[in-house]
Amino acid sequence: MARYRTVIDSPKPREELFPYLADFSNAQEWDPGVVRAERSDKGAVKVGSEFELVAAFMGRETPLTYRVTALDAPRSVTFRGENATVVSLDTITFADRPDGTRVTYDADLQLKGVLKLGDPALRLAFGKIGDKARDGLRDAVDGRVIS
Repeated sequence: MARYRTVIDSPKPREELFPYLADFSNAQEWDPGVVRAERSDKGAVKVGSEFELVAAFMGRETPLTYRVTALDAPRSVTFRGENATVVSLDTITFADRPDGTRVTYDADLQLKGVLKLGDPALRLAFGKIGDKARDGLRDAVDGRVIS
């Protein structure tokens, strides 16, 4: 299993950040590893909302279906993404700060079946991918993406 965790402070209030980041179709705007992202349903994001993402991973495009599995607006949202080869569990939490919000992004990626033998290589690749996503997320929560 590969894990990536990052903490970013934003000057924006969590009530503004939460709806944007809880709508995982916006990941295409801030995560350079996401080639395409679409929401499968309409209305407010809720437990069960689904998102179809295509990620560029290790030289190829990989589709994943993400579902909101836990939601405590505007404090946290958890997504579970899956395809034939991997399961991803991503949790974003939001905490008030005197000057804005602390956003914590915690992601676990696990290969399925015999592919689990590739976990050491996955950890290295996931760290690099996570760093790029972190930089895009930082731009988003600093207000350079969210308008």
